[in-house]
Amino acid sequence: MIENYRHYARFFRVLSDPNRLMILDMLSCGEFCACVILEKFNITQPTLSCHMKNLCDCGLVSGRKDGKWMHYSLNDAIALDLRAFLDAIKSDKEDCTCREAVRECEC
Repeated sequence: MIENYRHYARFFRVLSDPNRLMILDMLSCGEFCACVILEKFNITQPTLSCHMKNLCDCGLVSGRKDGKWMHYSLNDAIALDLRAFLDAIKSDKEDCTCREAVRECEC
C-alpha cells in the first residue's frame, strides 16, 4: 500500500508550486504554445522550461514540438487518475489506514 502513496506523492511535490498549478488550470482549457504560457505568467523562458519539465516528467502534461515552439496539453488520463485517488482518500473502504489506527488505539 505504501507504494501507492509514494506513486501519488510525486504528483503532489510537482503541484506544490502555485505557478505549476496555474499552468495546469490554463491547460485544462486546451493545448497552448509555450509562448502563450510565457506571456501569461510573466516569468523567464528558463523558469517556464523548468516548470514544464517537472509537469511533463510526472506525466501530468504532454508536450509536442512544432517548429521552434513547444505546445503543451494536460494529460487527461493522469489528471483523472489523480482525481480518483483523492476521491478514494475521502471514501470509506475496507483497507483504509484509519481502520488500522482505530484497532491499535487502547484509549
